[in-house]
Order: sequence, then structure tokens, then C-alpha cells
Amino acid sequence: MIIKKSLRNKIIPLCILLVYLAACNHKDNNHTNGADSIKIVRAKVAPPVPIKKNTPKAPIINIIDTIAAKKIILYMKDSAATQERISIKLAEIYGTKISSVIKKNKLKINGSPLAWYQTQKAPIFFEAGIPVDKKPAKLPKGFFIKNIGGDSAVVAHFFGPYNLTYEAYEVLSDFVKDKKKKKTGLPYEIYVGDPLDKNGKPLDPFRVQTDIVQTYH
Repeated sequence: MIIKKSLRNKIIPLCILLVYLAACNHKDNNHTNGADSIKIVRAKVAPPVPIKKNTPKAPIINIIDTIAAKKIILYMKDSAATQERISIKLAEIYGTKISSVIKKNKLKINGSPLAWYQTQKAPIFFEAGIPVDKKPAKLPKGFFIKNIGGDSAVVAHFFGPYNLTYEAYEVLSDFVKDKKKKKTGLPYEIYVGDPLDKNGKPLDPFRVQTDIVQTYH
């Protein structure tokens, strides 16, 4: 699925990962296994290169053909009428609601937060979750569990301003078409990188990683 401009322009604010990291104190950078790289751009982090005035800097997109890592996802479903509301709701889901269930059930976090966007126009329906080590004995109302992974997948390691992630979606779609394969399910985003440095200052977006995963068969 290629994300249209209404969804392309959504901005995940720095507070989402900040709240998540403060609540969970965990990061996982190993969500792919046995990957064979297909070079789009060599460097994972944008090298310092001269940029012409008023010329946008292209994002770094590394494409990996792999097997999606198996994970148990504790998640919630929600919707929002605007991009700003998505940001606010994600902060609540990651930093407060899911974190509370994890703590109460003595679960362990097993990766970085994820999100699926199911619609392209308002209201935008989405699912947001965090990987955990096991299913809780009893799920509170409004919480769900899904198992993901084990399928062939193409992953875009994206470095750059979030509003340019649509370029990664397009690359993934083209990759699947070129292989003459079919997509299975919606693509999902994994918010891998911490967008703040140790002093709480925003990092260069070209040093912050977001992974976009599309499974196929």
C-alpha cells in the first residue's frame, strides 16, 4: 500500500518515543533475521555532504529482504480525525495505557513500539502496540494480542524527516512488484531510534531510525 499525502504528512512527535522510553527503558534494534541486503543507499547514517541551498535532502533508505521476526504484540485500536490527534493518542497508548498493563502483568518488553495505519483519510484508523514476552493471563477491555513474524518480508530502514517516509513505502511497493510477489497484510512501522540525545535535545533526523515492514508471499 502506498500511503497518500493525507497520511504521508503525519508527524510522530519526539514526545512519543521519549515517553515510551522513559516508561519502558528499553530499545531493540534486532527485529530482522538472516537478512540479505539490497543496496539502495550504502550508509545507514547520512554522511556529511554539501547541500545546495533550497534543495531538500533525500532520506536514507536501506532495503533488506528477510524473514520478519516473530513477536507477540500487545496493542490497542483507535482512530483520529487529524494528524495532531494521532500524535497525542500514540503518546497516551505507548507511555501510559500499554505501559500500565505491562507493569501490572509483570511482562517484559521485547522490542520497539509499532503502529499499523489502516485508512488513508480521516477518520484515520490505526493500531499501536509494543512487543512483549508473553500474553497476559487476562487482557483488560480495549487491549488485544497479535502474533507477527515468520513471513518473508522486505524492510526499509529509514533515516530522515518523518514526513518523507512515503518514499520508503513506495520503494517497498516497487520491490514486491519487481519480485512478482503479493503483499500480505498492511505494512507496519517500528520506531527504532531514540530521537533525543542523552541531554534530551533532538537529534538530526538522519540519525534516527524508523523501520517500515511489508510482508509478502
